[in-house]
Amino acid sequence: MASKTKNAADTEDTMEARAYLRFVRISPRKVKIVLDLIRGKDVGKAIGILKTTPKIASEYLYKLLRSAMANAENNNHMDVTKLYVSECFVCPGPIMKRAMFRAQGRTNRINKRSSHITIAVKEKA
Repeated sequence: MASKTKNAADTEDTMEARAYLRFVRISPRKVKIVLDLIRGKDVGKAIGILKTTPKIASEYLYKLLRSAMANAENNNHMDVTKLYVSECFVCPGPIMKRAMFRAQGRTNRINKRSSHITIAVKEKA
């Protein structure tokens, strides 16, 4: 059997920097709307989009994207001017369940959702 070995070109293509934001008290559905705007864009253009988007999730994503850029520059020695958002997604976090009391002794359940957000940046070839 032939074993798979990685050469220098393979590791350079797959090098990426990631940043994670866990347990954010915002619904994943609201975060996904803003993530769809920046997916695949250059980081400069993505930062501009996040600064001008009037959604509450854009503030969290702006900080997270800046963190991913810093990880790429400091840990992986990538050129910040060549970076683009290669991957970004949101996963649901734990749900806090609360009760809203209603008429005639009834209750409705309120789900307070949270999110785990991941952003990965790569360098253009």
